[in-house]
Amino acid sequence: MPVTARNRRLLAVSGLAALLLTATACSSSGDQGYGKPAAAPAAAAPASAAAGAAAGAATEGTKLLAATSAGLGPIVTDAAGRTLYRFDKDTAKPSASMCTDACAAKWPPVPAQDKVDVTGVDSALVGSITRPDGTKQLTLGGWPLYRYAGDSSPGQTNGQGVGGTWFASTPAGKKAQAQTQSAPAQSQPTGGTSYGY
Repeated sequence: MPVTARNRRLLAVSGLAALLLTATACSSSGDQGYGKPAAAPAAAAPASAAAGAAAGAATEGTKLLAATSAGLGPIVTDAAGRTLYRFDKDTAKPSASMCTDACAAKWPPVPAQDKVDVTGVDSALVGSITRPDGTKQLTLGGWPLYRYAGDSSPGQTNGQGVGGTWFASTPAGKKAQAQTQSAPAQSQPTGGTSYGY
C-alpha cells in the first residue's frame, strides 16, 4: 500500500505543478488583462487574415473603370489602370473573338469573372463569351476586351491604332478616337505610341 500512496502523492504534486505552470504562463507580462496569453490572438491572426484574403480573392472579380486619356478622351481601364482594347476583326453581334494563339499572347484577353464591378461604365453593356480554348472573356458592348503587352504601366495607350485594327475601348464599348486639342492636355502622359508589333 505505501507504494500506491506514494504514487498518488506524486500524481497530485505533478498535477499541481502543471496547473501552476499554466497559471504562470497566462499571467506573464504578455497578459493583457483578459486572462489570456498575448501569443494566442497573435497566432490566430495570420490564419484568419489568410482566410480573409482568400475569401476576398474569390469574390474580388473583374473591375472596369471609366478613365480619361489625354490623347483619346474617355476610355476603359482595369482595376490597375491598364487600358483595355477592342479588335476590329472580332464581332459584337454575335460576340466572338478572332484573336487566338500568337495574337492572344500579344493581346491577352480580359478574363470574365462571375462578378464584374463597374465605375462609370453601364453594367448592361458588360457580358462575356466563351473563347475557342474554352475560357471566358469579358465583353463590353458586345466587343471582347483585351490588354496590350506593349503597355508596361497604367495610363499607357500604346495599343491604340496598332495594325489599323486595335483601339482603346470607350465606356460604351466603341472605338476611342484621337482627340483634337486646342488647349494643352491636362491629363497624365500616355508614355508614347507604338504602331508595330
